[in-house]
Amino acid sequence: MSSLATRPADRAVGRIGEHVASLDWQRLHEAIDERGFAVTEPVLGKAECRTLAGLYDDASLFRSRIVMARHSFGRGEYQYFSYPLPEWVAEMRVAFYAHLAPVANRWHAALNSGIRFPDEHRDFLNRCHDAGQTQPTPLLLRYGVGDYNCLHQDLYGEHVFPLQVAILLSEPGADFTGGEFVLTEQRPRMQSRPEVVGLTQGAAVVFAVNERPVAGKRGVYRVRMRHGVSQVKSGHRHVLGLIFHDAL
Repeated sequence: MSSLATRPADRAVGRIGEHVASLDWQRLHEAIDERGFAVTEPVLGKAECRTLAGLYDDASLFRSRIVMARHSFGRGEYQYFSYPLPEWVAEMRVAFYAHLAPVANRWHAALNSGIRFPDEHRDFLNRCHDAGQTQPTPLLLRYGVGDYNCLHQDLYGEHVFPLQVAILLSEPGADFTGGEFVLTEQRPRMQSRPEVVGLTQGAAVVFAVNERPVAGKRGVYRVRMRHGVSQVKSGHRHVLGLIFHDAL
């Protein structure tokens, strides 16, 4: 078992969690509300990125492996971590949730949803687990030449946290080329709008899982968002995905 292993979401936040907490969350919240996503400064250093990417080959850390082509998801593969999560993964999941829960609650209020999210991630996971959503959803993705990820949403059950995080573990231009992170949004009675999101190694993109509220002339309406990855042209691309709800 990797030395990064720990129990899920029940430890004091460490150095990486403190780095997440120190981000300019006012700017990030404004960007998330305005565009449905925001890009952070690097939250992981090069060595930390290499360590996390290197976990991919340790099968003992994962509960399942998905080859995208078998399911028409694209090309490439990813693995879902099992509990206990690696220490840094658990740390970042707790730290990001604490700053995203207020946005999630504001969005649900704007959309007239009666669902509200607790301040602590542990309490939200208890809600998921009580509903049978007990499978951890943080994952590592690995892409090679020609690989890509079709536009999709990560839902997994009745209880869905409306934001998620992807952290680029590889260095663009050095480890891989191509492989851009892509978002689309579908506004009512309009064609889909694409967005290519530039990331540096160790940086995170926070983005909407499914729907977000947008103010219009006739009030607030729902904008549906999807995400994916364009084709990798060379090298290998590794990404850490942080999904805050667990799966059935």
